[in-house]
Amino acid sequence: MNTYFLEQLIASPNALPANISPVDLAPCVLTIGNFDGVHLGHQAMLTQVREIAQAQNLGSAVMIFEPQPREFFATATAPARLTNLAEKQALLAEYGVETLIVAGFDTDFRSLSAQAFADILALRLNVQALVLGDDFKFGHDRTGDSQFLRDYGLDVTNLHTVTDSSDNAARISSTRVRDMLLAGDIDAANTLLGRDYAITGLVVRGDQIGRTIDFPTANIDLKRLKPALHGIFGVDVVSLDDNGQIIPNGLTVNAVNGQTGIAGLRADSLFGTANVGTRPSVDKAHNWRLEVHFPELKADLYGLTLQVRFLHYLHGERRYDGLEALKTGIHNDVKELIEWRAKQ
Repeated sequence: MNTYFLEQLIASPNALPANISPVDLAPCVLTIGNFDGVHLGHQAMLTQVREIAQAQNLGSAVMIFEPQPREFFATATAPARLTNLAEKQALLAEYGVETLIVAGFDTDFRSLSAQAFADILALRLNVQALVLGDDFKFGHDRTGDSQFLRDYGLDVTNLHTVTDSSDNAARISSTRVRDMLLAGDIDAANTLLGRDYAITGLVVRGDQIGRTIDFPTANIDLKRLKPALHGIFGVDVVSLDDNGQIIPNGLTVNAVNGQTGIAGLRADSLFGTANVGTRPSVDKAHNWRLEVHFPELKADLYGLTLQVRFLHYLHGERRYDGLEALKTGIHNDVKELIEWRAKQ
């Protein structure tokens, strides 16, 4: 999948840095949205894009926004991210998207008129057809819609609301997935996602408090304002290469003293216990963390890219009075989660 930033595609050649060449996109079918989570509803959109593209011998393309609009308008109250940009890129590529266009959502972009945005689609991005949700709005003050684009001369297919198989046949949405994850209902969230929920990130140096209480953790860079789930979990972890492929034995290749961890539930994975939250028992700045402890593993994991797949919710974050109480609480959680793993 080729990824471009919208500014690169619409800037005049003279305005581009010397090391960046102008790009002319091939004729394409485009869909537009946040695609946060790339859930079953999003996947239905992508399927429709691919089918139209194949029938008309066009390329398939997706436009997303960074930051997502609600993060731009109200950062403090914006919904938690299901997927950061890198995770979204990997998922869209997996589902067959050929071209990803990342539109920087800023004051200039939000000020575009519906006419100006339609001109960009048709004249700069070579869009021949669009697949949009039935409630899609765009342009300054949201004055543009699917009918505006049809009147402009573009072929627009509206995909109606995708629902799940529950009794209520409720709309599949990123909001529902967030609510399920926040409630610890991982199985229900995974049903709407069509896969297991996971977070991918680089292992970076933390404050190393875990080492002092005999529970060292891998501190994984979240690359989002806040995560969509909080609490204590049993997880399944693999190491990824630069192309997003699983590295065989990637977590154990540097293990020492025969401490190679507990096998996970998929090939080349290890079982871990994860804390996602702000660590209320530690007297540190309350920034969001994803920390994973690997029982029975002794290895240097710094610099690895890990994909953490969430399997089992144990409980929410708890506040303990002092490090000894925290150590006891973590010991009990790890013991209980190892017992859960043994039953799988």
